[in-house]
Amino acid sequence: MSTYALAQLNVALMKAPLESPTMADFVAHLDRINALAERAPGFVWRLQTADGNATALRPLGEDTLVNVSVWSDVAALHAYVYQSAHVDIMRRRKEWFALMREASVVLWWVPRGHRPTVSEAIAKLELLRAKGPTKRRSPSATPSRLPMRRNRASPCDSVLHARPPNKSEC
Repeated sequence: MSTYALAQLNVALMKAPLESPTMADFVAHLDRINALAERAPGFVWRLQTADGNATALRPLGEDTLVNVSVWSDVAALHAYVYQSAHVDIMRRRKEWFALMREASVVLWWVPRGHRPTVSEAIAKLELLRAKGPTKRRSPSATPSRLPMRRNRASPCDSVLHARPPNKSEC
């Protein structure tokens, strides 16, 4: 078993306030999709308030939702996002969310048992946005071709890299 898990942050710019009719169908699916994640193989943890989701957290502005979760590995996250009922919601995202001109997803390795804070996750996204994607970044990235970004100081501080770091690399 790896000593690392995969953390992810994704952000979405709402087309209308969460309480609006435009967002009603998205909100109606939240509990079901969150429960699906929690039952998915490889799911470890997700950010949530006492309400059971993270929609009340708006660290990037009132119109931006944040989602932070931790998964056992890339394959588990990929299976949930693209091979479960979650994909049906993904197909409809243009109904509720505006296209973002900056990176809206970031992945990074964390020590097993670590739960990223919102500020930690946002810092990772800001680093990706500031430094940009690497040559290995692919729009159709698969688990075998995970986008990479290495911090030359230490692979343990990397925003994105294809495998968890070895203890000898930290």
